[in-house]
Amino acid sequence: MDYPALQFLVESSPEPSPDELETILQTALDCRGLDLNQAASLLQVRDGRGIERLLQVAGEVKQAIYGPRMVLFAPLYTSNHCSNACSYCGFRSDNTAMPRHRLSDQEVDDQVRCLLAQGHKRLLVLNGEARGSFEEILHVLPRIYAVRWEGQGIRRINVEIAPLEVEQFRLLSTQGIGTYTCFQETYDSSLYGLYHPRGPKADFAYRLDVMDRAMEGGIHDVGIGALFGLAEYRAEVLALLEHARHLEQVWGCGPHTISVPRLGPAPGAPLSRAVPHSVSDDQFKHLVAVLRLALPYTGIILSTRESSTLRSELFRYGVSQVSAGSNTAPGGYQNAVGQGEEESRMQFDPNHSERKDLMGTARQHDDGSQMQFALGDHRSLEQVIGDMVDQGFVPSFCTGCYRRGRVGQDFMDLAKPGLIRDYCLPNGLTSFAEYLEDFAGPSLRDRGYQLIRSLETQITPRGAENLRRNLAEITRGERDVYV
Repeated sequence: MDYPALQFLVESSPEPSPDELETILQTALDCRGLDLNQAASLLQVRDGRGIERLLQVAGEVKQAIYGPRMVLFAPLYTSNHCSNACSYCGFRSDNTAMPRHRLSDQEVDDQVRCLLAQGHKRLLVLNGEARGSFEEILHVLPRIYAVRWEGQGIRRINVEIAPLEVEQFRLLSTQGIGTYTCFQETYDSSLYGLYHPRGPKADFAYRLDVMDRAMEGGIHDVGIGALFGLAEYRAEVLALLEHARHLEQVWGCGPHTISVPRLGPAPGAPLSRAVPHSVSDDQFKHLVAVLRLALPYTGIILSTRESSTLRSELFRYGVSQVSAGSNTAPGGYQNAVGQGEEESRMQFDPNHSERKDLMGTARQHDDGSQMQFALGDHRSLEQVIGDMVDQGFVPSFCTGCYRRGRVGQDFMDLAKPGLIRDYCLPNGLTSFAEYLEDFAGPSLRDRGYQLIRSLETQITPRGAENLRRNLAEITRGERDVYV
């Protein structure tokens, strides 16, 4: 990757005239993506009306591809031991004030049960990069899948772990994972060394090539990302697009997801409180919209680093997957372990008047000293879902594509001509109906089913048939229904 050339491209690109801007946006509306020159031009838009139009079109492209679906997941940290010295991260090895912890088998089970009790079905499993961290992940993955709460289990695990060798990826690919994610953090090699002075992560090139090794090792879906705030954001956007283009050219399929974390406070990480290249909220919305227009079929992931208000706004401009009810410390989710059966049921029963907010309990349990970074959105999963419903978005826990083999290039072959619509919205609505039946209180259940009924007309005839069949099975008590 020629990062200086990308910097030159974005800096030398003039702001497009209104006519030039509209020409690029009309191209984007074809949902075939944009090239680097077009993306660079969009990143130079400064006129308020131009920005407003850009955001509007990004919303239209997102609606055309994803409809109202928003995929939900929770992160699960198994360890905060780390041998890297990343200057922005709470887990960094130099942070001697951080208590280090690795979850025991029992703690893994307890954490998963807590997340299941909230309604989660999809997890992102993470740990620090330390000796034995890969073996740790291999150990916990089957254990997580085996955990049950009220007959419910986790249906899909994505992993975000340190770069591996090809043979390690071959082994990981046999463990039933969904997407393998690894952030480059910054694509500017001249800055990368400043932020990663020691540890295995200091090797810029080894990290940059990780997705090629992953795909060679049999991983179908990969997720890339940059930590915005480490370098000038416009060049980082182009670098993400260039990385995606490389994967498409070499492997026939670009990244399944792109994550857009923004650098914020982290315990014991001085750089996190003096952000080198600060990105404003308006700039953040701008870059998310450009990514959506340039890579229409790539999921954009937003974490709970951001505030609830900004997250809700970004749902409209391109974000398609979000974490909810999150905690970034190992063992941060505290549940009813050790309680009697009746007390446990009371805590997890959505209709019980004395039901506890599990994430509130987790925050009280965790003082923040073991967290990788501070959160901006502290809402519970139920609160996030309620707000989504009120905005017309469908909270989705669907894992159908993974389990039907619609992954990698096969997924893109269905997505690009629009054939995936027969599966995605019906499956998303079905998974949401399952949540409403098992976890929602009366008000949310009523609002949720009203939303489902209002969206039935947006589904193709084949999709509508799938949805009617799925919903009938859910109301009869069947679970984990998908096409």
